[in-house]
Amino acid sequence: METKLFSFLFLLLALTFISSLHCTVARGGLHSSIPSGFSNGSHASFTRHLFEEIRSQRSIDLGKGYLTNFDLENAIIEFGQRCSNISRIYSIGKSVNGVPLWVIEISDKPGEQEAEPAFKYIGNVHGDEPVGRELLMFLANWICDNHLKDPLASLIVKNVHLHILPSMNPDGFALRRRGNANNIDLNRDFPDQFFPINDDVNSRQPETRAIMNWLSDIQFTASATLHGGALVANYPWDGTQDKRTNYYACPDDETFRFMASIYSHSHYNMSFSKEFHEGITNGASWYPIYGGMQDWNYIHASCFELTLEVSDNKWPAANELLTLWEYNKKSMLNLVASLVKTGVHGRIFSSDTGRPLPASITIKGINYTVKAGRTFADYHRLLNPGDRYEVVATIPGYKSKTTCIWLDEGPMTVDFVLDPEVTLKGNVLQSVNGCNCSSQNRFEFVEFFSGGHLEVYSIVIVVLGFLLLLFQRRMKFNLSKHSRSAGPKRTAVV
Repeated sequence: METKLFSFLFLLLALTFISSLHCTVARGGLHSSIPSGFSNGSHASFTRHLFEEIRSQRSIDLGKGYLTNFDLENAIIEFGQRCSNISRIYSIGKSVNGVPLWVIEISDKPGEQEAEPAFKYIGNVHGDEPVGRELLMFLANWICDNHLKDPLASLIVKNVHLHILPSMNPDGFALRRRGNANNIDLNRDFPDQFFPINDDVNSRQPETRAIMNWLSDIQFTASATLHGGALVANYPWDGTQDKRTNYYACPDDETFRFMASIYSHSHYNMSFSKEFHEGITNGASWYPIYGGMQDWNYIHASCFELTLEVSDNKWPAANELLTLWEYNKKSMLNLVASLVKTGVHGRIFSSDTGRPLPASITIKGINYTVKAGRTFADYHRLLNPGDRYEVVATIPGYKSKTTCIWLDEGPMTVDFVLDPEVTLKGNVLQSVNGCNCSSQNRFEFVEFFSGGHLEVYSIVIVVLGFLLLLFQRRMKFNLSKHSRSAGPKRTAVV
């Protein structure tokens, strides 16, 4: 009897020990797509033990109460019909198994180009992290229901083009696993800045190519992806050059910390984290990853992206989704609204024609360039408030201009008017360069203007002056015509 009792107790202790080893992985996870030789002797570089599972979910249906891929597609189509006045539905491609990657665009002028910033949310990057796809549908429906009565929803609809991709990995969701149908981690499938991985276009997954093509079509100012398995707002860089786990700051580190703090401090409890100070973290300081989407967005698409871990439990019971939505709602809304409530914005024009110039905007002291839009030459530069900045506008063929601003808690508009570089040609240029001005040349010059040519040139000068006045008036008209209705408190023309 004592032997049986001892065996039973031993078995119970063994099961308890095994269950205590079960953990979840959020951004990271050992995977075949990670380049060999990156380990620094510890799995901590690529795996992150976040919490111990309280209960096993093997015996229950994980998908119970969640939208299936079929349900999600129908929900998106129904949303488009119900909220057609402020939305459009489109697809950016298909998954490995041919499931459309549906996007909801929300704006007062959906599908039209405007001098406004664009923001994108992406959910379900990892198939076994489905909370994001549900929260994004909650977000879309809440904005539709409240955009006529809630100031924050109205601000977003009127001044931002919001694009929502609820599921980037529908195949992984259907298979209840992290990777896609080819078992590839999509958050390791982008070109990397430190190591030559994923450089072959044809070897990338269709979901990855769809995202990259999407960003070549639409110029996003900022974005965020929703993950699960922790509770923290993660910002670049995600990897390190020496493969070690340490803080690795990108050029806009202060701005990214500000953005991450907006999400964390608007959240119900993220900023109270005991593991992450203020509920935010630099990705490489947490654990380095390579081939991630976040860094690629910032480097190649001028898009400031955060990776948001929105639920400690990767796949919580469906009856917890409404609570998670309430915890994340203000954060999701405030992050989008920050595009027009902070930063420096404006347009760039040519002084001689009044036409928009797709110039580049740089900030002195920050090694990063933001390009103005191709159609309206509008730029939207996110910056950490409460500091002085020197903003520089440049484009080949025009003289660059610099202005100093003090950015407080609110936004600021700075429109640039650039003068073309004048290049003298022909004999006049040769005369200036050679400085060979003999007395005979001077005599001929005076004789030329003492004749009837002087009257002709006087008329030409008057006409040119009149045309210049017309162009200046036209330019001012363009500036006033395209000013935003909910624009920044201060406006300057340089």
